[in-house]
Amino acid sequence: MSFMIPKKVELLGEDIQKSELKYHNKRVAVTKEFTFDAAHHLHCYEGKCKSMHGHTYKLVITISGYVNEIGISVDFGEIKALFKDVIDSKLDHHYLNEVLPNMNTTAENMIVWIWEQLDLALDSRNMRDNGQRLEELVLYETPTSYATLKREWMESNE
Repeated sequence: MSFMIPKKVELLGEDIQKSELKYHNKRVAVTKEFTFDAAHHLHCYEGKCKSMHGHTYKLVITISGYVNEIGISVDFGEIKALFKDVIDSKLDHHYLNEVLPNMNTTAENMIVWIWEQLDLALDSRNMRDNGQRLEELVLYETPTSYATLKREWMESNE
C-alpha cells in the first residue's frame, strides 16, 4: 500500500462550489453514543437487582434528517447537546428511583422515558421543523444487556 500526501488542500470556491456540498436529497440517520452512571433498585423482583446497585449505562441515540445545503443531516454536536441537557443532567450520578417518574427503573421503562424527553427536546429546539426525528435508542445496562426502542414502535398503536 502506498501513501500520498495531498499536494493541495481543496478550496471552497475554487476546487468545489458551495452548490456541490449537498450531494443528495435522502434521509440519513446519524448515531452517537454516551455513558452515564446511576444507581437504582427494582421493586417486586427476586434477584440481585432487588438491592440498590449502580451501572454505567450506555445510551445510543440515532436521529435522522435530510441533508442541508452543506451535506449535514444532524450535527453530532447537537446530539451531544441534547444528551447533556436533557438526559445527562437529570440522570448522571443520581438515584434513578428518586429522579424518574414513579416506575420500576428497568431498562425497558427508562428507554421509553428517555425517548419522550428527547422527543420533546426535538420539538422545543425546532429540530422537527427541519425534518429531524428520533429513529432508535439503545440503552445498555451492562456491556451485554440492553433495551432497544424504534420510532415505529413508539408511533404504532398495537
